Amino acid sequence: MTKNTGKAYEEFVGKIYQALIDSEVHSSQQNICVETNKKIIDRFGQERQFDVYWEYELGGIVYKSVIECKDYNSSITIEKIDALIGKLHDLPDITPIFATTKGYQSGAKNKAEKYKINLLIVREQNDDDWQDSDGNPYVKQIRINLVAKSPARITKFSPVIDQEWIDSNHPNLDISQQLSMPSNQVFIEDVEKNEKYSLHELQSRLRSEHVGSDGSFDVKREFKEAYLHANNKLKLRDYLLTYEIYPTLASQINIDFSKELLGVIEYLQAETETKTLVFKDKVVKNW
Repeated sequence: MTKNTGKAYEEFVGKIYQALIDSEVHSSQQNICVETNKKIIDRFGQERQFDVYWEYELGGIVYKSVIECKDYNSSITIEKIDALIGKLHDLPDITPIFATTKGYQSGAKNKAEKYKINLLIVREQNDDDWQDSDGNPYVKQIRINLVAKSPARITKFSPVIDQEWIDSNHPNLDISQQLSMPSNQVFIEDVEKNEKYSLHELQSRLRSEHVGSDGSFDVKREFKEAYLHANNKLKLRDYLLTYEIYPTLASQINIDFSKELLGVIEYLQAETETKTLVFKDKVVKNW
């Protein structure tokens, strides 16, 4: 079995606090760097080691903080608090913090409160972090199903114009020329159905007629009274269409917020206990 040296937990706490500090408004100006395994020389020239350390300057004053990390399977005893107090005795003006994963015995809590040591539980997430105090679950995952349906593509449009109507209304019009206009500028007016639509809109209609099928299709439609609006208004008897229906494209997007959660900080102050969740891109306080 691999021995737990505590180094992994120190790195974990350092990573969590770096993300927490980076999220603060003032930290963008201070460029605060969280260090692990920091060596500090006390006023008697003795080297003292601290698991996590950072400092910043504000108003000409340097503020220093240290975290003592203990990855234990049981609650922290008063002896561990005493050891931290001893290390800090000859290092004034440092804010002390203690971090563990399980909790603290009552004696350790009382001693820490007297010496103004902030007690934290810094840990990875668990199921309780994804529900409120009443047991109601928070949204942990979002699954989005995307379905892309392209409109039909008309490859051939062959209108049949009423020649008698042409002879009566446009005797000099040459309708033998091929129709060459954008699909959104060619309209069909169906007087009987009281509707008017462009070839571009017709492509979307054709798509809706083919649920679960794709390929090439031909269709002929006849009209009792209809008109083709292009360069001119022409009476339309019927038309022949060839069009393509492309396969439906389906994909899925899974958003798992738990994978974005770096860790959880529980603050165990005497007055109140609060929880902060540290995500990769944000920090949520009072969760």
